[in-house]
Amino acid sequence: MFEHKSVMLNEVIDNLKIKPNGVYVDCTAGGGGHSFEILQKLQDGRLIAIDKDIDAINECKRKFGNNNKITLVKDDFHNYKTILQNLSIEKVDGILIDLGVSSFQIDTAERGFSYRFDAPLDMRMNREQGLSAYQVVNTYDEQELAEIFFKYGEEPFARKIAKKIVEYRKDKPIETTLELVNVVESVLPAKIKFEKGHSCKKVFQAIRIEVNGEIEGLKQTIIDMINSLNSSGRICILTFHSLEDRIVKEVFRELATDCICPKELPICVCNHHRTIDIITKKPIIATEEELKQNSRSASAKLRVAQKV
Repeated sequence: MFEHKSVMLNEVIDNLKIKPNGVYVDCTAGGGGHSFEILQKLQDGRLIAIDKDIDAINECKRKFGNNNKITLVKDDFHNYKTILQNLSIEKVDGILIDLGVSSFQIDTAERGFSYRFDAPLDMRMNREQGLSAYQVVNTYDEQELAEIFFKYGEEPFARKIAKKIVEYRKDKPIETTLELVNVVESVLPAKIKFEKGHSCKKVFQAIRIEVNGEIEGLKQTIIDMINSLNSSGRICILTFHSLEDRIVKEVFRELATDCICPKELPICVCNHHRTIDIITKKPIIATEEELKQNSRSASAKLRVAQKV
């Protein structure tokens, strides 16, 4: 069973301002939690639910059956423009992106996402793709690994960890999640292992982002999505780490500004005009009640913008 608690469910639905006859896109359908609530508010409207994980698509098929208001698409939301073109849709009224990993993916040991279970290194959201965590850990050179750990995980011991991985795999490949945990922890200072959060969290996050191409092209994808919104249409984006949140924040700020010329220029020459209003001046975070019920909402931030 595909189980996943949708983060900030009420906040997302409230901020989408769903119109009964509108067209909406859930870019990361997962277990269908957000999609279900969107559908409840639609009468003659339409929902496009996208996910690149076949398990998520199958769960949504089971949950929604023959509901003709929803169209399920197995694809990466980074292909947003092509997806809409294939469906002959030009404009939509609301978009949701939940950039978190689903509880189902994390808690299914054999998917290899978690440092809590011993499983083959995998971490592929789309299990049909070639690149997996195994390939990243065992074929990337020391410099590439260090750059990934630092850029995507903001790991301060990135170089030491990369060096140790390369040394270790001279004897044998690193094949499982716990094998990788042991290699990483062998070079970390003892105090790191007792700090809040798992000592390998940043490394696993970095590898997962690399495997699934989560950051690459995200900025342009968000711009494409905003360009597809009808006037007054809204985009809601849930992020779970600073790298993603920074990208969303920067895109929103840029698109909400009339002039983006360098400050030293005396007059505007960019001819840039704002296309959105930022609804959330500060990101919405989970309530104390939600934090008690779902610890995975602790790092979540919701940012919302509206097309002018």
